Amino acid sequence: MASTAARKSRFLVLHDYGMGGSWWWVHARSAREVLETFAEVEVVNSPEVIERADGDLDEVDIDAPTMPPGLDGLRAKRDAQRGRPGFGALVDRRIVHLRRRWDGDGDEPATYFMEVGSDGRRLRQVELADDGTALKSGPNDWTFNPPVVDLFDPEWADKEIHPAEFEAAWLRARHVDSD
Repeated sequence: MASTAARKSRFLVLHDYGMGGSWWWVHARSAREVLETFAEVEVVNSPEVIERADGDLDEVDIDAPTMPPGLDGLRAKRDAQRGRPGFGALVDRRIVHLRRRWDGDGDEPATYFMEVGSDGRRLRQVELADDGTALKSGPNDWTFNPPVVDLFDPEWADKEIHPAEFEAAWLRARHVDSD
């Protein structure tokens, strides 16, 4: 009798936390399974990055009862999200438009309008300051562009806006480098 279980492949997984990242090799049935199992990670597909990946990275099976430090917390976070309304609501879309208020971490309070790709990376962004100043930017304006939105995270579902709302903000804004 043939096994009904899909074969597992090895995936290079990154949790980018801003000024660095944690890396693992995860054996799973698909890249999507990795993203459904661990919060705030990406599956790295770049052949150059995969070739350079450190041979000393932890290798884990996605079905293992315990995970290495860091990955264990990301699995626990995803487990806590899974039953909440909005879990995975933004997944499988080519582009998602979001509005998010930001009041912390030493930055001036602002409302951010983001156009995000299916990988959670920003494609375009408008920062609307409380004084009405609106600045738009894109990938050429950012030194780094890691995934900023975990599309499985239910917290983002209620931040989705209509594309027309994003476009209106984009048209009102001036480019970040303009006078």
